[in-house]
Amino acid sequence: MTTSPISPRLLKGGIVLLDDTTGVVQRIITLQYNPDTLTRTLQIQGIGAESGDRMEAMRLKGPPQETIKLEAEIDATDQLELPNQSAENQTAVQLGIYPQLSALETIIYPQSTVLLSNNNLAQMGTLEVMPLEAPLTLFIWSKNRIIPVRLTEFSITEEAFDPQLNPIRAKVSLGMRVLSVFDVGFDNKGGNLFLLYQKQKESLATRLPSGSFSSLGIGGIP
Repeated sequence: MTTSPISPRLLKGGIVLLDDTTGVVQRIITLQYNPDTLTRTLQIQGIGAESGDRMEAMRLKGPPQETIKLEAEIDATDQLELPNQSAENQTAVQLGIYPQLSALETIIYPQSTVLLSNNNLAQMGTLEVMPLEAPLTLFIWSKNRIIPVRLTEFSITEEAFDPQLNPIRAKVSLGMRVLSVFDVGFDNKGGNLFLLYQKQKESLATRLPSGSFSSLGIGGIP
């Protein structure tokens, strides 16, 4: 079935990996299908209840801690039906969805070359080996949500396999925590993107017309 020329272009969500220092894009991972649901939880960062001080009851010590959960589907069925249509389809015949799964999984793996380098330093007697630094991970969900995140949960359910036992269909569950300026700093690329994300929220909030007391069933505040 052909797509109507006047149909809107469907945007995809995805993940972008950046060099934390230079901002150079290292990898762009596009979700094959947009998840049906996106669960976001915001944990308020107040200090009133913690301190017991009534003077602090309305104060916020920082942005809320936001977590995001989604379940993405990956399916090579269409590619397997037309194996000679493209190089991508030929890869699916050879490897199933291993490349897509590996692109997501390696986000949370330190690079093997760095592991080997640190091991060599340890064997040479280096007393302290710095923890491995991952790329800056951005979750992209439209132009209004370009969010620096850290992956906190990752599970894969492989549901179908080809005759060579390559996975050809899977569900990937991702949990992410949004990184605020208090996590990465104001001068960091991630911090800049977080502030832009918050400013966009503030701007969008002004687009909502103000309600009225009458709609609340009252004439005003006593």
